[in-house]
Amino acid sequence: MAKLKVGVIGCGSIAQHRHIPEYMWNNQVELVAVCDIHEERVAEVADKYQVQAFTDYKELLKIAEIDAVSVCTPNYLHAPISIDALHAGKHVLCEKPMATSEEEADQMIQAAKQSGKKLMIGHNQRFVSSHQKAHQLIKSGEVGKIYSFRTTFGHGGPEGWSVDGKDSWFFKKEEAFIGAMGDLGVHKADLLRYVLGEEFTEVGAFVETNAKDFSSVDDNAVCILRTESGIIGTLTASWAYRGKEDNSTVIYAEKAVIRLEDDPNYSLIIQYTNGEKVNYELGRIQSNDNGGQNKTGVIDHFVESILEDKEPLISGEEGKKSLAIILAALESQEKKTIAKIEINNQAVINN
Repeated sequence: MAKLKVGVIGCGSIAQHRHIPEYMWNNQVELVAVCDIHEERVAEVADKYQVQAFTDYKELLKIAEIDAVSVCTPNYLHAPISIDALHAGKHVLCEKPMATSEEEADQMIQAAKQSGKKLMIGHNQRFVSSHQKAHQLIKSGEVGKIYSFRTTFGHGGPEGWSVDGKDSWFFKKEEAFIGAMGDLGVHKADLLRYVLGEEFTEVGAFVETNAKDFSSVDDNAVCILRTESGIIGTLTASWAYRGKEDNSTVIYAEKAVIRLEDDPNYSLIIQYTNGEKVNYELGRIQSNDNGGQNKTGVIDHFVESILEDKEPLISGEEGKKSLAIILAALESQEKKTIAKIEINNQAVINN
């Protein structure tokens, strides 16, 4: 079978540490080209992998042999580049958050439909083994009715990981649009929708910039969320956790408490109300911390969805629903009120 030929647009840290290595590890893929507006950076990456280098993504999209691209650019470019790529006949894996508005997300979804190509959003938390197991436990009814949850994603901030440090686009509102809520919070919004199998209908949020005086975007956010069936809980996203990264989720159910990535030894712990406790060693969650897991499963799933012609787990429609939650959180902060999340025509998550 001929290998899937791919290009990567944007050569920052997420491309260099996630997308490109994961494409290289997949024996069904051939990396053909990379693109970045920084000439020295793209030349270095292209030389390392012996591929073509571009500083204009539109020139990369003209390469007929390229089947698919990863869009790893600043947030404000996600939609326009993805749309151009889809119209150029390329499958697209776009980093999160997929867009800066629901209108942009709709345009991306429409472009995918018109082109007949796959559009996948890079929400990697659905591929974590502990999260998949929790999804199965809840869906099967084994833990009974779900009452509440708390989920957190926090670390010291992108300046410790981004190739540009404190000068990174992550901290510039005109390029990032949103800070910790878009970088980390949207991951947890997507995870909760997947694990709980429900859509959210309301959010009340405090979204602040109080930890980084060089930043013009949020770096600390706490949200209270409510699902359509009445499950309530909290979502925290922060770039102010200067100690160890926290990427944990706890779900409180009728028959058990489910602890995800909340223990140094066990990725999943089930504490049943009858006193029984089950510990699962399911591998470590992917992390930017030293010694963290690098392979996310995102690239493999994207490649599989193309080669087997099936809908990606996180399609454009799925990405838009998770984006809607963080947009509602921003609305809640701005208007100092509970924001409604439109769920008309949205299906319950059953994947």
